[in-house]
Amino acid sequence: MLFIPFPFAVAIVLLVLFASVFWQDDDRPANLAFVTLILVSAFQSVLSGLRWGYGVQAVMYVAPLVAAIMPPLVYAGVFQLVKKSTRPPLLRIGIHLLPAVFVLISMVVWREAIDVVLFLVFIGYAIAILRLMRPGMDALRLAAFDEARPAYYASLFAAAALLLSAVLDAAVTFDLIWTHGRYAPTLIVGGNMAALVILSAAAAAASRSRAARDVPEIIEAPKADAEDSEMMTAIQALMVDKRLYQDQSLTVNKLARKAGLSARQISEAINRAAGKNVSQYVNEFRIAEACKLLTETEQSVIEIMYSVGFQTKSNFNREFRRLTEITPLEWRKRTISRE
Repeated sequence: MLFIPFPFAVAIVLLVLFASVFWQDDDRPANLAFVTLILVSAFQSVLSGLRWGYGVQAVMYVAPLVAAIMPPLVYAGVFQLVKKSTRPPLLRIGIHLLPAVFVLISMVVWREAIDVVLFLVFIGYAIAILRLMRPGMDALRLAAFDEARPAYYASLFAAAALLLSAVLDAAVTFDLIWTHGRYAPTLIVGGNMAALVILSAAAAAASRSRAARDVPEIIEAPKADAEDSEMMTAIQALMVDKRLYQDQSLTVNKLARKAGLSARQISEAINRAAGKNVSQYVNEFRIAEACKLLTETEQSVIEIMYSVGFQTKSNFNREFRRLTEITPLEWRKRTISRE
């Protein structure tokens, strides 16, 4: 009977996930780093199945190199939602290929150093991602507000998956020293499969937030002397007069460009003056308009959801409940019954 290792089954699931993400019905450019990450994770799962399921030793010369390119792909995917790099493409690629280069050198010069290099790479990129996420959801300047929340948490899960992989690699190393590898197969197959699934799921979730085509990166300007109230007046004018919140692809960068301010000024002004992040501030205008339409029109909830700027029903319902503590349909029933 043909033996099919568990990692092969994981690889098939990841390939299905890759297909569902790659062929999304969306006219925005795909987050190639995240899409590639899912495919690389599937390949790494296949390698694990060959090594521990069929004893193919040659995998040992490929798997470390594949592992070394995964953290840079995670970072590149998150970075694409945060800001646009000013470095030339070849320089960016060259920088992120350094981990693979170091692993290749270790394979030739000192194989025992591979685990240390991979541990440092995974930890280093996880910390770099967490640093990008320090401002919270406002860090995702190029992600649409409606998509910022899931992309933010997916980015944190991706960083956690990198940390988990680093811890597992360390555990395997100590197991080889103390028990001569008694638990190494279980740790590698079980633990790494879990890390790959978490990483790929996070990449799939974050990849649904794609940078808009027409939003140029705003060069950070020095802090202006204008008071927060003046900036808030300009922002509110865009919301009330221009109804900018109805733009489904609205991002922090686009809002900043329309207001003639930097993304940081927008974020800090709203945080200080309103006590909330930019996404919450914009969504309050959207929900207020939705409440009005639910009361004054016979439009369906879905039609209203799209007209006020939301793209998904889950995000719309979550924000509606956050601000009104009831569902859109309950709001309609209550307001109509009062008339």
